[in-house]
Amino acid sequence: MQTRIQGTTMPVLDVQLDPNESVFSESGELSWMTASIQMTTHTQMGGGGGFFGALKRVAGGGSLFMTEYRAMQYPGEVSFATKVPGHIVPIPVGPGQEYMIHRHGFLCATDGVTIGVGFQQSLGAGIFGGNGFLLQKVGGQGTAWLELSGELIMKNLAPGEVLRVHPGHVGAFQSSVGFNITTVPGIKNAIFGGDGIFLAVLQGPGTIWLQTLPISRLAHQIAEYIPHGEARPAAGGAVIGGIVGSLLSGGQ
Repeated sequence: MQTRIQGTTMPVLDVQLDPNESVFSESGELSWMTASIQMTTHTQMGGGGGFFGALKRVAGGGSLFMTEYRAMQYPGEVSFATKVPGHIVPIPVGPGQEYMIHRHGFLCATDGVTIGVGFQQSLGAGIFGGNGFLLQKVGGQGTAWLELSGELIMKNLAPGEVLRVHPGHVGAFQSSVGFNITTVPGIKNAIFGGDGIFLAVLQGPGTIWLQTLPISRLAHQIAEYIPHGEARPAAGGAVIGGIVGSLLSGGQ
């Protein structure tokens, strides 16, 4: 198996598979593939566990169905593009190398990688689309590729070192990093600060990946340009509305 990441603003991951090699992703992630690639969609990829394992993935913000892409008699290539401007990050997965990722950060992985619920906390209605804050856990053995939005900032936290982060900027972190959601200190800060009322608290040791473009903030910035009322929107407004609708359905 050989891989390459092409592009800058909206990159694409090309995976070249030899016969009988495979990768899997959540349903709907495919961009393009050669004729020698066979698709198989079911619920048991990414951790097994049958249907109950799939339900755990859904609880963690993932998809009920996973799709396997396998080269059959001849080598082939399958590609996955980012959905918004950002970066594609490969991570090695194995014993002692497990990761927590934001609920829409998983792009694809090799066979042997598992995906499950890692963290779930209800933050009240209307927060992060009403679904609370969700993280998926990536484990098993192999390689996974993450999709992080905006620019990518990596920080290595020393043991006991603490970083407070707006939850939408949390892209991924090693499972050795402690994680919790807390409220912004002070009534005035919470009401008038303009940064929301919740903060993610990450405590080392371990590596964290921060994303500079939370999808919720991007959707909020675009939403003010969407026509409101009963007037029929112009063609351009309809296009923007469709884009924002897709972004909002993407969650946090």
